[in-house]
Amino acid sequence: MSAAPGIPRFSKICLLIGFFFLYAPMVVLIVYSFNDSDRVNIWGGFSNRWYGELFRDEAMMSALWMSLRLAFASATASVVLGMLAALVLTRVRNFRSKTLFGGMVTAPLVMPDVIIGLSLLLLFVGMANTFGWPAQRGFLTIWIAHVTFCMAFVTVVLSSRLRELDKSLEEAAMDLGASRLGTFFYITLPIIAPALASGWLLAFTLSLDDLVIASFVAGPSSTTLPMVVFSSVRLGLSPQINALAALLILAVSAAAMLAYLLTLRDERRRHEQA
Repeated sequence: MSAAPGIPRFSKICLLIGFFFLYAPMVVLIVYSFNDSDRVNIWGGFSNRWYGELFRDEAMMSALWMSLRLAFASATASVVLGMLAALVLTRVRNFRSKTLFGGMVTAPLVMPDVIIGLSLLLLFVGMANTFGWPAQRGFLTIWIAHVTFCMAFVTVVLSSRLRELDKSLEEAAMDLGASRLGTFFYITLPIIAPALASGWLLAFTLSLDDLVIASFVAGPSSTTLPMVVFSSVRLGLSPQINALAALLILAVSAAAMLAYLLTLRDERRRHEQA
């Protein structure tokens, strides 16, 4: 009996060690983003000059703007296609190839990024040689690749939410004369809206952070932010990278917190209805 109280304390210690292992490097990086020294590993006093240097770097800002546009377009398209795929998997009954379709949709979840990038590169090269499209690789090819990759994650999120949805609400709406399309827009869509927002934020983050797939399908005139950062790190660490990483950590943390709040509000609403 005396060993029982020690279990929660041991679990808390393990949890704190895990959090320290995960987030201590990020805290150190954020602190050194305000370093006045030209070297990233030597503290030279507090300064925010590297943030100013970052915003004056035209190549970095151009890559950031392209990555933001790409992430927004990829997340939006992934949510639309993922929602259609989730509806097919959860609402279509007489679908003989449902298992095969579900496996094909979610295959990018377990497939290495290198394989996805290489296969899409070969596809685009083959299409260019056969049909003349795409004439060159750039924003469009990266967008197609990111939608292919992010759609799988959105489909899983929306499918789990649709399976938990009480179908009697949809059946009651159709019994009262609503069409399937009207039932979707007035009943289903408002209920799964938090899951849609969470899926969109997840796809946005995945597209913004991708390096491997974009490196395969990008052209010489299209460079994303992770590609610029990776090239800069290979040539030598720059204090601007610390400032950029600190801003990205802040943006991703805000997106994750927003997704968590939306999910928490959805769970509370479901408990109140139950």
